[in-house]
Amino acid sequence: MQRDMRNCFATIGLAALVLGSMAVGACSAGGSSETKNATSQEFPRAERRVSAAGDTQFSTEAARDEAGESEFVMEWAGIQLGTTVADIGAGEGYYTIRLAERVGPKGRVLAQDINRGALDRLGERVTREQLDNVAIKEGAVDDPRLPENSFDRVFMVHMYHEIEEPYAFLWRMRPALAKGGQVIVVDRDRATDRHGIPPKLLFCEFEAVGYRLTGFTEQLKLGGYIARFEVSGPRPDQSAIRTCANRYPQS
Repeated sequence: MQRDMRNCFATIGLAALVLGSMAVGACSAGGSSETKNATSQEFPRAERRVSAAGDTQFSTEAARDEAGESEFVMEWAGIQLGTTVADIGAGEGYYTIRLAERVGPKGRVLAQDINRGALDRLGERVTREQLDNVAIKEGAVDDPRLPENSFDRVFMVHMYHEIEEPYAFLWRMRPALAKGGQVIVVDRDRATDRHGIPPKLLFCEFEAVGYRLTGFTEQLKLGGYIARFEVSGPRPDQSAIRTCANRYPQS
């Protein structure tokens, strides 16, 4: 289960990553996209607005720790010693650092983002804190670029609403999950251009690409809700994906 992830660490090379030697895609501005990304032409348009990529810190780490946020999320997600986790949209590394401690030396954390500045700062922190079980990887706006069959958990915390091409992104993310792997989404119940996503729309977009909802709860300490998804059935053909815009319109 961890072989591909370990190969990823060896192939990527942590030293090169933390020095920011990779090219990172630009963040999207708010609003609906008039033209699709060239790499997403075969996928349907989401037909919903997205939030402008803003500060990579959702709140201060001290405030989040005081509220018990990370402990609650990691416990709810079943993070244990030896777990392999992808932290998508890792930003300044709030979850990356805490996940690294929780999974221990036999676990692995892959921190992914498209913000070069955030990746550089996180790389410096990883080096400074000598986190040998953490690697950093470039992502794209429509592809998390994760190694296949590698992760017990994929975290998407307060970032899903910024994804311009959710169907392409989720479709390409599916193979990265190991057997029994789960996707953990933390977000807020508000319009997608106001840094959130209504839960029913979130459920619909995941279902459209072959995931099923296996857990959901609203928590004040999260400033929103947490949802858990698992793969369900075969991955659909791109042309068979049914969009959610007309079924769950936003006000």
